[in-house]
Amino acid sequence: MLIVFSGLPGTGKSTIAKDLAATTSAVYLRIDTIEQALRNSGAFAQDVGRSGYRVANELALSNLRLGHTVVVDCVNPVNESRIAWSEVASKAGARLVNIQVICSDKNEYQRRVETRKIDVPGLTPPTWQSVLDHEYEAWDEAPFCIDTAVVSPTQAVSIITRQ
Repeated sequence: MLIVFSGLPGTGKSTIAKDLAATTSAVYLRIDTIEQALRNSGAFAQDVGRSGYRVANELALSNLRLGHTVVVDCVNPVNESRIAWSEVASKAGARLVNIQVICSDKNEYQRRVETRKIDVPGLTPPTWQSVLDHEYEAWDEAPFCIDTAVVSPTQAVSIITRQ
């Protein structure tokens, strides 16, 4: 199974994705970590662009083909990246579960973004304005949605594992 967590920075998707991966012994792939490693390598004169997603797609595919469940933690802001995850699942013959994480309480969401601690060395935390300005296309088909304003990470993992 390929489980892709999508959502803007600060919604709580990394916390839930990590907890789910630990609970289910799944492979955990975080796009922020891959992109920062690419930046740190010095191989890119410019922004890494789609490279982090492409690396994650291949890592997910190879782990799915080994029979592992893969949990992906990413913003997944555009239809192109969403289609790529669908293609990965299809190539591996795996079920795809898209989970969008939101925080409907604007005050709580802003507080989280402004006090967020980043656990990827070298990664700069987003500002509230950068989150508001972040590109995030509407979904063609609505994914399973978790609202962290009303559900704790523990509750979210429980809901997901019952699906």
